[in-house]
Amino acid sequence: MKVARTIADLRAALDPGPGRAPSIGLVATMGALHEGHLSLIAAARDGSELVVVSLFVNPAQFGRDEDLERYPRDEARDIATAEAAGVDLLFAPDAQQMYPDGFDTWIDPGKVGTYLEGSSRPGHFRGVATICTKLFLLVKPQRAYFGRKDAQQVAVIKQLARDLDLPVEIVACPTVRDPDGLALSSRNVFLSPEERNTALALPRALQAGLAAHRSGTDAVQAAREVLDAEPGLRVDYVAEADLDGPTLAAAVVVGSTRLIDNVLLDAEA
Repeated sequence: MKVARTIADLRAALDPGPGRAPSIGLVATMGALHEGHLSLIAAARDGSELVVVSLFVNPAQFGRDEDLERYPRDEARDIATAEAAGVDLLFAPDAQQMYPDGFDTWIDPGKVGTYLEGSSRPGHFRGVATICTKLFLLVKPQRAYFGRKDAQQVAVIKQLARDLDLPVEIVACPTVRDPDGLALSSRNVFLSPEERNTALALPRALQAGLAAHRSGTDAVQAAREVLDAEPGLRVDYVAEADLDGPTLAAAVVVGSTRLIDNVLLDAEA
């Protein structure tokens, strides 16, 4: 596996030279790689000749009072994990590479980025849309793979690729969960055992909402009742939205950790 730390090195590593260029699959990450990321890498490996993973904790998608500084980082472990997973090229730039002095051009994701996460985290999706656009232009993948756990992010990225006529297929992959039902997230490491037990109300609530939807009753109310009954958990939002399909989405705070999750209302078991 090659590791590129500058845009110049990335471009050099991707230069196919004479002959046909390989098909490229991109997995954009902020590191702290877990089984959810590995499922995306496996999908990219199946669908592409060259797998590129980006490793960049993007400051532009964190708000002033969010957890940028404490976001988990272990580059040596991530490099070893990516190599073991069959990644061909790891792009690990610093902030200066992606946002050099004088950088002042941003991608506005529009309406889809203004509610739910967009309302709770103003500017978040502007940062997501901008960094993904830059990665698409630099790597030039035929396909880019994203996890459905971040359903609104998938919707934002699909829209920007469509609206800007970017020649990349956005592939949404299923949420990966631990055996207890909690969706995998790099932030799960912040949960104490007691907090993790509290956090399990989130997937339970979404399944209650899904069952209510299938029975013809109010999915949001059913999910909210489960969450409101759990002490030690604060609800940010529970809502239905069209996020690459009709979706029940929720965000909660347990201790100092904010967690998001969702279920597709027309497909997910």
